[in-house]
Amino acid sequence: MLADSSDTDTRSLTGRRWTFPDPAVERAGLAIAQRHSLPEIVGRILAARGVGLDEAAGYLSPSLRESMPDPSILADMDVAADRLARAVRKGERIAIFGDYDVDGGASVALIQRWLRAMGQSATLYIPDRIDEGYGPNVEAMTELANAHDLIICVDCGTLSHDPIAAATVAGADVIVADHHLAGETLPDCLAVVNPNRQDDESDLGQLCAAGVVFLLLVAANRALRPDFPGGKEPALLPLLDLVALATVADVAPLTGLNRVFVRQGLTVMRQRLNTGLRALADVARMDAAPTAFHLGFLLGPRVNAGGRIGKADMGARLLCCDDAEEAMGLAGMLDDWNAERRAIEAEVLAAATAQVEERDTSGGLVWAAGEGWHPGVVGIVASRLKEQFNRPAIVIGLDGAEGKGSGRSISGVDLGRAVQAAVREELLIKGGGHRMAAGLTIRSDQVEEAMAALDAALRRQGADRMGPKDLALDGTLAPRGATLDLCETLEKVGPFGAGAPAPRFAFRGVQLAGTREVGDGHLSGSISSAGGRLDFIAFRAFQSELGPAVMAQRGAPVDVAGRIQIDEWRGSRRVKLHLADISKGASS
Repeated sequence: MLADSSDTDTRSLTGRRWTFPDPAVERAGLAIAQRHSLPEIVGRILAARGVGLDEAAGYLSPSLRESMPDPSILADMDVAADRLARAVRKGERIAIFGDYDVDGGASVALIQRWLRAMGQSATLYIPDRIDEGYGPNVEAMTELANAHDLIICVDCGTLSHDPIAAATVAGADVIVADHHLAGETLPDCLAVVNPNRQDDESDLGQLCAAGVVFLLLVAANRALRPDFPGGKEPALLPLLDLVALATVADVAPLTGLNRVFVRQGLTVMRQRLNTGLRALADVARMDAAPTAFHLGFLLGPRVNAGGRIGKADMGARLLCCDDAEEAMGLAGMLDDWNAERRAIEAEVLAAATAQVEERDTSGGLVWAAGEGWHPGVVGIVASRLKEQFNRPAIVIGLDGAEGKGSGRSISGVDLGRAVQAAVREELLIKGGGHRMAAGLTIRSDQVEEAMAALDAALRRQGADRMGPKDLALDGTLAPRGATLDLCETLEKVGPFGAGAPAPRFAFRGVQLAGTREVGDGHLSGSISSAGGRLDFIAFRAFQSELGPAVMAQRGAPVDVAGRIQIDEWRGSRRVKLHLADISKGASS
């Protein structure tokens, strides 16, 4: 049911260009399918993702053992692992300072659960987003140093020179396990384990902080092995559910080691071993086997809700929790806060979108700033603007003389480095991040000047030359060809997410039926042709041109594009199309 992918490119009603694999990909896909006894569709999709003829078997069944690098290739790793091992041997007082997002909370929980396996524990410290802001601060680090021998900063710390210096002066050793872009100089501490420091040669820069922390624990286990006769060191594989959650929620690319972490982590998560994650899945009414989609859109936002509008440490506490009753209480609060977050987000998004549309959106940056906008939702709103305008986006919540902002970038444009340059030029009070995301603090009277400078910097990277995103499609299907068997076969190519998009298909000459708005601006309906029918959903379709475009084509033959997915509800399983775009049919 997969048509010849030599279809001509299509320009959709939303302005996007549909592209299909070229003949070379088709030939490579056929060779992969024949060599490895795979359906042709799977071979073609593997070839389109750059998987070679000899790599297909390993790609479909990746091995963590074969994919794992030696942690020692990371700069400072051996120093950090030996110091952590020494702290465990001596029963020293350990504190973990983590960021308030999913990656930070998962990183904290990884270390805490590892320590518990040896009968030890650490003090957890998560800064308040509003009162303290991102990363270590002098007061908190000094207080921790006065009561602890070792402080481990996770998902933060790479740019925190003064706070880490204060902790060192107070007598504590400090280890940083982070992934954010580093500056030219590093904090003066015992170790900075970060694949994105300028002198690191590990080629692991796409890891999130939890991935870095997992490698730190692998190295620490190795250092402690003589203390555990018979190989009885703490098991690490059961912790991969936390690494998977953080990797997806932090929008790290699902390629290379990240893909293996998520694939293995989903297998662990299906066993429901983590009491906190089990409670959160139940509260989120997640009654299907977990996928990357569930991590990114059901579990991740709820863990984040504590740091955004609730108590900053709530997500980390849940991920560390082993008491079922306590976990259900924490999960319930996070679920309530997530609902509150959605309402706040909708209000800020409407105001920010109106601002952006009043400006010229053809530059290198779209941005918005508003007094009183909640700092816990500006990052989500920036992500929505980025998706809508296909431009790097920054959203700033102003509070009197200062504002706190968050930015999201598009593929091929390094926002984190541009923000760091603006800090050096004293256009920002502080800021940092990585290629795809950044945070900043700014004087309110410098917003226009700083955004103009960032716009110019991003133009130099080509951000202003980005038109509506091309929609890469893997071929053409008929509704009757979208079967459960096909979806199950396609899942072998996953998991899907950032850097590894789910396979998408065009459905030509179909009829729309039952189209209606549901929920918060979503679109629901079905397509049919030649005796086949397929239900679809398009999330947030009415926040873009897609919803109105579909509604205007009711009754006419159309072409639609999207990805197919198994929808599980109350024990039943069916295929559903996640609609991405629409075009007039050939006979329209």
